[in-house]
Amino acid sequence: MKAATLYRKRLIPQESVLLKDDCLFYQDSDILMTAWKALKPKPELSHGFSCYFLKDGFKISKFYNHSNDFMYWYCDIVSHEYFPDTNTFVFTDLLADVIFYPDSRYEIIDLDELSFAMSNQLLAPEDAAGALLKLDHLLHLYYQGLLPRYFDSINRRIASFCS
Repeated sequence: MKAATLYRKRLIPQESVLLKDDCLFYQDSDILMTAWKALKPKPELSHGFSCYFLKDGFKISKFYNHSNDFMYWYCDIVSHEYFPDTNTFVFTDLLADVIFYPDSRYEIIDLDELSFAMSNQLLAPEDAAGALLKLDHLLHLYYQGLLPRYFDSINRRIASFCS
């Protein structure tokens, strides 16, 4: 079977981007993992790894700077469509994001964009409600101390890929 093709669909701005340079290095029925370089280079962000948790509806990315130092975990709330005929995944960014810093702080961001998307009918009410439920699930994993298991799982796969 040919490797999966991945697209990132954004609502703000509206765009669909083929993730042609992402290296898909792990895939099972629940998880996809990629290594990537920043699409739009930033002074602080160089590259990272992303793990798509298909059943949970979020993507957890490990961000690195240009010195290859770990910066933080960036969690996107996403939905996905799968097209088996072409082995293609389209991941839609549902706008709500959470950043988990190494010092245990976290920041919920882009809820203003979620509100804008709802108000301007870029996102159906049921999709917005689903995004909030996925965000709630992610935060409950954090509050219950379970999120580090996700991070450890990602780190094991990264170590295996890099060795």
